[in-house]
Amino acid sequence: MIADSAQHDDSTGRKNMMQLIQLRWIAVVGQVVTIAVVQLAFGIALPLPAMALVLAGLVALNVASLWRLKSGAAVANAELFLALAFDALALTVQLFLSGGATNPFVFLYLLQVTLAAMLLEAWSTWAMVAIAVACFVGLISFFQPLALPSNVSGDLFELHIKGMLACFALDAALLVVFVGRIGRNLRERDARLAALRQQAAEEDHIVRMGLLASGAAHELGTPLSTLAVILGDWRRMPALAADPELSSDIAAMQAEVSRCKSIVTGILLSAGEARGEAPIVTTVKALLADVVADRRSARPVGEIAYQDRFGEDLSIVSDVSLKQVICNVIDNAIEASPRWVGVAARRDGDSLVLTVSDAGPGFAHGMIENLGKPYHSSKGRPGGGLGLFLVTNVVRKLGGAVAARNRQEGGADVTLTLPLAALAIGRPTADAG
Repeated sequence: MIADSAQHDDSTGRKNMMQLIQLRWIAVVGQVVTIAVVQLAFGIALPLPAMALVLAGLVALNVASLWRLKSGAAVANAELFLALAFDALALTVQLFLSGGATNPFVFLYLLQVTLAAMLLEAWSTWAMVAIAVACFVGLISFFQPLALPSNVSGDLFELHIKGMLACFALDAALLVVFVGRIGRNLRERDARLAALRQQAAEEDHIVRMGLLASGAAHELGTPLSTLAVILGDWRRMPALAADPELSSDIAAMQAEVSRCKSIVTGILLSAGEARGEAPIVTTVKALLADVVADRRSARPVGEIAYQDRFGEDLSIVSDVSLKQVICNVIDNAIEASPRWVGVAARRDGDSLVLTVSDAGPGFAHGMIENLGKPYHSSKGRPGGGLGLFLVTNVVRKLGGAVAARNRQEGGADVTLTLPLAALAIGRPTADAG
């Protein structure tokens, strides 16, 4: 959970750094155009070598930032702060060389402060405000005055107003574009974090269910074992063994006790306690054929139609929980459609796609949206919905996904998508990493 959260934060930081890189390219192009217009159109002499050096610094910073992003490392708050601070200092140097605070483009500091408020932590945002204010104050007293030609000196105020209009339009356009993009990045991050919190809550629910199942197993294990021993002794007693009716009843009771033990074991497997235990080497086709055969013999169903379209077989490592997951989905289909259930397996790239179909009433309105959430079921009984909830979480642990839809001809499809890399021999264990 912590690793996934950090990964999503890293992704957001990298996206935000890319936004700053794009903004810096726009700043370089905009400054080149502005310098050309002022120098050529208005005939105002500018210190071109010094300004070109600042532009070269911005280009070098962008190249270094792009190289930095290719390394794949996380982008921290401090890096975003340093990038914005460098942009503010570059703007300050350009303004120092072109009239200081009298330059109408001095209000571009507001863009830097707005971006800082969107991207940075509180302390670094206020530090950015302090930097912008300090630079503005410094430009009031320290700057190189512009050498204005005689033909524009009389219209200085009008020229300043036009410059302010251009600055305002540029500020507004950049804020709409880049603040919108950054806001979208932050909303995507928040959505991912919310999904991770939901996943953590569901996994915590499974842990608690596992603890309850373990407690029930320990409590029931002793009396069931005692009953099994007593029934075994009774069956060997000559007086009882001589009575065919009593002997038959004892055999039936032994079968029911054995069934109770199997049910307790199944509860533990569903709760996830035995996940990863007793792994066996098998193949995809052998596993699926075994599951279908098991369900045909264990559940009263008219027909389980199995279609194997997987192609070339593949050796995998299977544990009991994987088989239990597939059985759970088939059992749900049998409950909805006792006469017919379809099971189809196919290979899609590097994934096993298993679709279980039924001819029942289909999913009720709103059920598909809540698929895999606990206690969302159309069965109308306490605890309903836990089967698909557990299926969804086990499949998600393997890196797969569960999807469902209602069929146009009636009934429903539940599709399990499992990456073959998670099943193949030599796969990492669930606790790895």
